[in-house]
Amino acid sequence: MHIAHTIAELREHLAAFERPAFVPTMGNLHEGHLALVKQARPLGDVTVASIFVNRLQFLPHEDFDTYPRTWDSDCEKLRTAGCDVLFAPDERALYPEPQTCKVHPDPALADILEGHFRPGFFVGVCTVVMKLFQCVQPRVAVFGKKDYQQLMVIRHMVRQFALPIEIVGSETFRAEDGLALSSRNGYLSETERAEAVQLSQALRAMAEAVQSGERDLAAIEARAMQALTQRGWQPDYLVLRRRSDLQAPSAGEPIVALAAARLGGTRLIDNLEIDVPTS
Repeated sequence: MHIAHTIAELREHLAAFERPAFVPTMGNLHEGHLALVKQARPLGDVTVASIFVNRLQFLPHEDFDTYPRTWDSDCEKLRTAGCDVLFAPDERALYPEPQTCKVHPDPALADILEGHFRPGFFVGVCTVVMKLFQCVQPRVAVFGKKDYQQLMVIRHMVRQFALPIEIVGSETFRAEDGLALSSRNGYLSETERAEAVQLSQALRAMAEAVQSGERDLAAIEARAMQALTQRGWQPDYLVLRRRSDLQAPSAGEPIVALAAARLGGTRLIDNLEIDVPTS
């Protein structure tokens, strides 16, 4: 695996390839990340991953300084997964001057849900992803569906800017008990880890209610919020939205259940696409 720390070195190495397949990450890799790399491998003629903890997408009170950096382990995992090139710039390499030019995604999509509770988050995400795209020049990029809203925002950005990149969404990688894998799961205590599965179970309960024919979506959402709150969680949202734009769904539209909730000091997110009965 070739490791490039500067944009010039990365571009020089990738000049020999025509169809890079790209997986951007912030490191602290787990099996979910490696599944993205493995999915990317047959999609291009070189597989590129990046590790960069992007300051722009952290709010002042969030965990930028304490976000786990696990360099040696990450490199070994990427090698094992078949990654060809790792782009690992430091802040000076990726942001040699203050990043005053930023990408502001559509507020109708980016200022709701995660964007509401983490103002400016998607500006930071879109800005760094756009810059990484310019560095790598991929023809395919793979993102996990666990960050469902992020995937939609990135797809919208690529479409609006007519970028020649196919965005592939990869299914959420889960532990045996159903918990969506996340780098932040490492913050959970043993007791919290056992409790954390309740988030995915809440989503499944919402899905079962919809699939059983219940049509009062607000009541389904309220029950889910109450159930987690009673268990000591601090939920930000548990909602049912249409998949196309994350707005309130009409009858018969494909929907997705999305959740974000804090368990102790750790904020977890998850989602579940739901097949709606046609009758």
